[in-house]
Amino acid sequence: MKKNSLTLRSVAGVGAVAVVTLVTLTQAGCATQVKSLPLAPVSAASSQGADVALYFGAQAHPAVQRQLGRVSYSVRIARTTDGPEASCNKALAQALQKVRADAREHGADAVVNVKTRFHSTETASATDYTCGVSPSAAAIAVEGERVVLHAN
Repeated sequence: MKKNSLTLRSVAGVGAVAVVTLVTLTQAGCATQVKSLPLAPVSAASSQGADVALYFGAQAHPAVQRQLGRVSYSVRIARTTDGPEASCNKALAQALQKVRADAREHGADAVVNVKTRFHSTETASATDYTCGVSPSAAAIAVEGERVVLHAN
């Protein structure tokens, strides 16, 4: 039976604890994956009964009557046991709820040009979204422009 082992020695004044810390930090970042996933299952489920419409990317929408500023929320959730896609879908759903609540609070009836992002990877698409997922969490940022589309 083959045994794997790791021997640590001080290297030019760097102690073994520092080497272990460096290796641990380096390996921790490697486990995060940036995923591009289909938007349809989440946007369809979250739009039922919604009083604030969401228009992703360059998706067509009625004429804007009034602009009310930008909205942006980040969500990080514990990863679920049913896989990375389900975790990302849950994170997106939570972020969209926050975006809608903020828009409602500011008197908007829609959020247009909605984009999703994980760190520097951004998606402005009507069909896909970007999410980061690790063995322990899923994370996403959602941003867009609060607007009034219908004259009140």
